[in-house]
Amino acid sequence: MSVPAAYAGVIILWATTPLAINWSVAGSSYLFGITARMGIGLLFCLLLIGWMRIRFPWHMAARCTYLLAGLVLYGSMLTVYWGAQYIPSGLIAVIFGLTPLATGIMAALWLGERSVTPLKISGIVLGIGGLALIFEAGRQWESSSWRGISAMLVSVLIHSAGTVWIKRLDFTTQLHPVALNGGALAVCVPLFLLTWLLVDGSPPEHITLRAALSIGYLGIVATVVGFSLYYYILRHLSAGVIALITLITPVLALLLGEWLNGEAVGARVWWGTAIILAGLGLYQTGNRSGERER
Repeated sequence: MSVPAAYAGVIILWATTPLAINWSVAGSSYLFGITARMGIGLLFCLLLIGWMRIRFPWHMAARCTYLLAGLVLYGSMLTVYWGAQYIPSGLIAVIFGLTPLATGIMAALWLGERSVTPLKISGIVLGIGGLALIFEAGRQWESSSWRGISAMLVSVLIHSAGTVWIKRLDFTTQLHPVALNGGALAVCVPLFLLTWLLVDGSPPEHITLRAALSIGYLGIVATVVGFSLYYYILRHLSAGVIALITLITPVLALLLGEWLNGEAVGARVWWGTAIILAGLGLYQTGNRSGERER
């Protein structure tokens, strides 16, 4: 697969996944939804590894990478699904769009990237300002909306920290993306299953057709295809280029939420989104400026 095709696929999947998550938890418990999704994803991923005869390394470095990727996947997705009960689907993508800012800060702290420029600082300030505006808009919704927004922020921090540490291991280039995806799912599926058994323990009495189809889409397409494409472009592209995806997906997700789910977004959310995207744009410009200076 070509890198541009994989890049476009990640954009499409990241834009549609928030709405599918919203639909899957609306028809069943969020723990059942995420456990079923990851279980289906693991099954199809293992079948794909066997069918394509993909090499699945099991030495120490590979196991460490699988473990870290699986723990990151467990923590970030668990908080996303919990938060999806309280906020519109489009807002999930908007807040997740803050990932490049968080990743950049963590990379500076842990990887020694010291190219802090005025544009980068301005971008971070704008991103925080846009998030504050969205928090203010959240007061106009249900009183529990702040829970969903806070959960998404936790997910962003977990995902960003995991991305930096996986890059730090510097072993992803030696693993096939599907193998890395399968290893991560093999770690997180037992954790999701245990969490579901301890907290809930029983399948829902009735699952709507839309929820069932959403879980299937998330398990097969978003999990197997989406994560594999993400690991693929992570191997071939810089973190800055990958982060540009988050300039596109929030707007697409908001539009999909309005068109297909009747979500009333409101002017403040759109303004907050615009400010966050402007901050991301400035931050990416600062990345390029720092590279030219070096």
